[in-house]
Amino acid sequence: MEIDFTRVWNWYSRESVQNALIFSGKGREVASIYRDGNFGNRPNIINYPGDILQAVAEGTVSFHGSVELWSNPMKLEPNMQKDELDNLRNGWDILIDPDVPDFEISKITVKNVIEALKDHGIKSYSIKFSGGKGFHIGIPFNSIPNKINLKPSNKMYPELLQKIIEFLKDYIKDSLKESILSLGPLEVISQKINIPKNKITNEKGLDPFKVVNMDIFSSRHLFRLPYSLHEKSLLVSLPLKYEKLEKFEKEMAKPEKVKVDENFLKKEDTSHDAEALIIQSLDWANKNKIEIKETISKRPKHKNTKTKYISENLFPPCIKNMLNNGLSDGKKRGIFVLINFLRNMGWTQEQIEKRIFEWNEKNIPQIRRNYLLGQLRWHFRNEKSLLPPNCLNENYYKSFGCYECCNNLHQSGIKNPVSYPFRILKSKSNLKKRRKIIRNK
Repeated sequence: MEIDFTRVWNWYSRESVQNALIFSGKGREVASIYRDGNFGNRPNIINYPGDILQAVAEGTVSFHGSVELWSNPMKLEPNMQKDELDNLRNGWDILIDPDVPDFEISKITVKNVIEALKDHGIKSYSIKFSGGKGFHIGIPFNSIPNKINLKPSNKMYPELLQKIIEFLKDYIKDSLKESILSLGPLEVISQKINIPKNKITNEKGLDPFKVVNMDIFSSRHLFRLPYSLHEKSLLVSLPLKYEKLEKFEKEMAKPEKVKVDENFLKKEDTSHDAEALIIQSLDWANKNKIEIKETISKRPKHKNTKTKYISENLFPPCIKNMLNNGLSDGKKRGIFVLINFLRNMGWTQEQIEKRIFEWNEKNIPQIRRNYLLGQLRWHFRNEKSLLPPNCLNENYYKSFGCYECCNNLHQSGIKNPVSYPFRILKSKSNLKKRRKIIRNK
């Protein structure tokens, strides 16, 4: 396609566009894409309006910025070692880039991802039209805790982002499948994306992630900056409010129709609201890493032994406290603890669901019913149950205010709430055996 260079120049000559690009490019490596689709020299940065106009004069159509935030992007070099990159990196944003060949399915995917983020208490998300076929979803770095398991979070790229994206894919898998199939039967979906039906299905029917590709990024990954033009379509990579997604059409991103009035990756105080998402992503990834290791080493498959039902009167004080009093803070982390604890106590799905809804009535405010059902569905879809977090985990019992009530148990060597009921049962069993021996003497 022939590029209308006058249109490109006029767009980047706008002061509001220049300011938006400089703002979003701050601390990032910024690369140019030329009219022929080739990249300009890397590394590069934009600090001033003149940098933008000079790049456009040299043939730049699109500006792409790094997901990572650097202390000095110009010190980046090819083939740098991980520790060198870690020392240069100030942070990184959570960027989710669903690649879908159909605009309608792209919108559906964004809705499912945003609902998942809301489920995990995230308010700092933002979205933008990519300028091409779909959308980008972003969460700024200051939504991430400074340290995770005592490790600085700026040094946890790309592995932590990869775990977050894989967890989100697993979390939305069922709802995304239902949403896509709401558009019509498999034949219709196949025609919409121009992929044969047998290429988008598995033994369970439609595989949503054979329709939608959610990339896992490596270091120095670039994304099209907000208010940059798309190098092929010449549409603006346009930030927009989530409420406007449903009615958004590509024509609204034509340069002559666009006003610079919305931000992407807002850097306001978000009180680390991605913490719950990160905790669940790490727990999920840890479980799945174990399963992968077992598969590779060809060990016998792990079989969950059926635990006999254990009643609440044997639960440790911390769990009783949570169940009987509810929580005011950390409720979504509390769900993770309670579901996994009850599963390890031999409770059925029906028993757990009933008890979780009873618990939620004591929470102030209560958690949305749909979120509770989604969590229950997700946990029971995974045949192998997880242990709840250990007692010393800073993000759970201590933050719930129910750690101290188990001090005597910690001193006796209890490291996980699940251990306590089994210790009591073992003690009772040993006592019965001793009494039986005495009677038989």
